[in-house]
Amino acid sequence: MMENNNQTFWDNQYQANTLGWDLGAISPPIKSYIDTLEDRNLRILIPGCGNSYEAAYLLGQGFTNVTVIDIAPTLVKNLKSKFKNNPNLNILLGDFFEHQGEYDLIIEQTFFCALQPFMRKDYVSKMHQLLSKDGKLAGLLFNRTFDGGPPFGGSQEEYENLFKNTFHFLKMEVCQNSVAPRAGFELWIEFQKK
Repeated sequence: MMENNNQTFWDNQYQANTLGWDLGAISPPIKSYIDTLEDRNLRILIPGCGNSYEAAYLLGQGFTNVTVIDIAPTLVKNLKSKFKNNPNLNILLGDFFEHQGEYDLIIEQTFFCALQPFMRKDYVSKMHQLLSKDGKLAGLLFNRTFDGGPPFGGSQEEYENLFKNTFHFLKMEVCQNSVAPRAGFELWIEFQKK
């Protein structure tokens, strides 16, 4: 269970609109990846969804089974208003680590880096639990360190050690189409559940 002060911390960020990580649009590497997906009925989860630009893009492309989850009540209330009962989108207020479900694809976009580093092993095991047989975790991880955090950075070597026992690495490479402020500092990952 995430500590309640963590929920308060993130809710305060949305109330104060101090969203330095928010690009204001879908991240180009994630958009490019979504454009390669053919099955519009994939069960997709976006944890720590923030303003859900990825979900909006998925819905616009005809995807029918998208779930987003975030711990911040203010954000979730805003999302429910923004998406107004879209039948293809399930918006959940809650703790990712307590969430139950089964997904074909989980999209990683600034969720991993928002978690305290001691939670990373729990992140890996929860991702594994939530994915269906041959399910994929795809998205972006930072390939750099930060002073303090969040965000908390990391390296390819660290990610390999974290994920190697439970995932096949389909891709882990420096992004070629990151937004300018993150250019050279993002790894594109596609991991498949073992």
